[in-house]
Amino acid sequence: MAKLRIYPDRIIKNISKMNDYCRKYDKEWTFVTKVLGGYKPLLEKILHDEVILGTHSIGDSRVSSLRTIKKINPDLVTMYLKPPSSAYTKNVVKYADISLNTEFSTIKKLNEEAENQKKTHRIIIMIELGELREGVVREKFLDFYSKVFDLKNIDVIGIGTNLGCMYGIEPTFDKLIQLSLYEQLIEIKFQRDLKLVSGGSSITLPLLGKGKVPKTVNHLRIGEAIFLGTSPFNNKKFSNLSTNAFEFDANIVEFEKKERIPDGIIGEGNVGHAELKSKSTDSIQEYKAVLDFGVVDVDIDNIKPKDNGVQFVGTTSDLSVYSIGKKPKDYKTGKVLRFSPDYMAVARLMNSKFIEKNIV
Repeated sequence: MAKLRIYPDRIIKNISKMNDYCRKYDKEWTFVTKVLGGYKPLLEKILHDEVILGTHSIGDSRVSSLRTIKKINPDLVTMYLKPPSSAYTKNVVKYADISLNTEFSTIKKLNEEAENQKKTHRIIIMIELGELREGVVREKFLDFYSKVFDLKNIDVIGIGTNLGCMYGIEPTFDKLIQLSLYEQLIEIKFQRDLKLVSGGSSITLPLLGKGKVPKTVNHLRIGEAIFLGTSPFNNKKFSNLSTNAFEFDANIVEFEKKERIPDGIIGEGNVGHAELKSKSTDSIQEYKAVLDFGVVDVDIDNIKPKDNGVQFVGTTSDLSVYSIGKKPKDYKTGKVLRFSPDYMAVARLMNSKFIEKNIV
């Protein structure tokens, strides 16, 4: 079974460094754990460390993961990171102290459920600023806030926006200033204090050091930078964060010298993906390693071999093939090929029941 090797100490150190970084710029941040798929053994190691006390809250987009987080450490503040389905308001109120919202009908149900549970449920209302995912459209947001402020068991603690996730709209200074102006307008019109102005995710981090995040934007939702040490703003290492908290090891189940190109009529019946290196019909041979993972486990575009001399050949549902070249090096059946996974690769590998998780 292919294996995802996880180094929790490196993750914890990244959390500590992020605490210091956000404190330097007077920002609160929510630690986003959704990439872990609610994997309890790893969450226990991270959430029991005192470093977690430097975060504002723990955020996830799965209610089941928030339930696990609350079981591990009931004192932690939890945040549900996407607009809730109205069908699941009971569990959202039960396991999430805060949720991000865009639909008034759902917030009404959250209010009713909070009353049933004798709670006050906190919400951040998301505003549309061009990414065209979730968000109240700008022409309606004042009326939206007006109605929500009347709900007795709902505490509106902030305003937020999502940028960079679907189309990749950058969280520019102009976009974040718009968010700040909306917050100021709400406070003036309704005489209400919004504690949080949530201006984005790991993609926003590089802008902090450049002075391109308004002071009024005081909250970020950060996951990728903690787990991968990178920012999707430029897909490069951010600051002094560790970039090797995860490694993917795939077992070599066959290692043979074979032809470079397939032999026969290539039809449309394949279920995987392959790359033909050459259109030549010359019989060139190379060593090929067949590995014990496939497209049901991870997208090969999201993993990179640590050995630069290894090249992708093809993948199917549960096996993948990589070329080692004309010399076998130290590879053979029973050895492993090691990969560096990106954020989406970690997310899929963590959620695959066919991949072993090894906490180092």
